[in-house]
Amino acid sequence: MGLAVKVKMLLAARGMSVSDLAGRLDPPTSAQNIGAKLKRDNLTERDLHHIARACGATYEGFFTLDDGRKI
Repeated sequence: MGLAVKVKMLLAARGMSVSDLAGRLDPPTSAQNIGAKLKRDNLTERDLHHIARACGATYEGFFTLDDGRKI
């Protein structure tokens, strides 16, 4: 399973859209930029750490949700 699929699963688990994610990222980025990275499955580890933080999760090669589930 690609990392883009895992990010989409994380967004679904959090009830967030790509636009919501873009608005929460630090440093700021556009929804178009995030959407393009997801479409190409071209995410760096740094991107994944920022995405996890914006979603209230951690990234350790997988995402761990507050309730202990791993995606």
